[in-house]
Amino acid sequence: MKKIDVLIIGAGAAGLMCAIEAGKRGRSVVVVDHSAKPAEKIRISGGGRCNFTNVHTSPENFISENKRFCVSALKRYTQHDFLDLVNSYNITWHEKTLGQLFCDESSFQIIDMLLDECDAANVEIRLNTEISNIMRRDDEGFDVTTRTGAQWTCQSLVVACGGLSIPKIGATGFGYQIARQFGINVIPTRAALVPFVFDPDLRARTGELSGISVDAIVGCNKKQFREGLLFTHRGLSGPSILQISSYWNEGDSISVNLNPEEDAFDLLKSAKAENPKQAVHNVLSRILPNRLAQMITARHGLERPIGETGDKALRKLAMDVNQWSVTPSGTEGYRTAEVTVGGVDTNALSSKTMEARDVPGLYFIGEVVDVTGHLGGFNFQWAWSSGWSAGQVV
Repeated sequence: MKKIDVLIIGAGAAGLMCAIEAGKRGRSVVVVDHSAKPAEKIRISGGGRCNFTNVHTSPENFISENKRFCVSALKRYTQHDFLDLVNSYNITWHEKTLGQLFCDESSFQIIDMLLDECDAANVEIRLNTEISNIMRRDDEGFDVTTRTGAQWTCQSLVVACGGLSIPKIGATGFGYQIARQFGINVIPTRAALVPFVFDPDLRARTGELSGISVDAIVGCNKKQFREGLLFTHRGLSGPSILQISSYWNEGDSISVNLNPEEDAFDLLKSAKAENPKQAVHNVLSRILPNRLAQMITARHGLERPIGETGDKALRKLAMDVNQWSVTPSGTEGYRTAEVTVGGVDTNALSSKTMEARDVPGLYFIGEVVDVTGHLGGFNFQWAWSSGWSAGQVV
């Protein structure tokens, strides 16, 4: 059995950041991961360009049962600190409208940077390595055994193996299993930052709109986002939908304004006065894509000229533009979800160090914790901040 200071389970963003910081302090660090490659979520993120942080990161961009838990870590290691690291490697990047930062070239630049930092800090990374057993020692350390028989004894054990999102790249619930083993509560989880799906009847009506996108305001449970919305063959996607999915629970309806810039009823009333012979869908197509305008008009049975249409019918039609209420039948689930809402209960952890209050030496960082960011680089920033915080003390 090899004796080390720190064993980190998970070679993703949070785990590597923690390993770097612990290694810099002279700790002996081993990172293990059951996957064949490290940092797979970094690799696929941002269309392969890695949305590595957001310049507007603040606690308001995160969801948790304890909304203040993330404050300490985010203040102590900020988006500007991580950007300084990126700049020190001469990685070129660009900023998008809402503050998202992406690599100009490839997400592999971020992975290579982290691996180089690990090398410099003498961190050992063991891939294709599955943990089979974790035992608490009498001296409050841990004995960890792998399926191939490798054994370590460590003073600090860091759980950084993520949530349930995107199982095809290796996501499992192992981190939650470890928490429960040591009597730590796990907040119920659900898929987040994920597309919605419709029931067969609604899908039949909207399926022909697949590929159409609009700028929209989408709301649910007193939260709303204005970003792009995309109709798919299964339901709805796009940034505004992914954002609101984190606040949606099964059975909830969502409100959708398909054109926030225009009051559809005012437009229809004016058009009726100006040219009563024109078709209703032609009026709507001034502010909506033509196929969408036709579908909404047909749904209300308003194929006749606008002059023959009463104001009450026009108002109902306008509500489907500016206040469309729709109830998804579900989401696409963890298969396509970018993150997991819920996870290790923050009430069981120190917000400064990420250590379990009742299990000294056991730490939880990154997505496995009940802290979930909005779309746009916030989840990576939580990984960097929480990993850095644990790295200062393990």
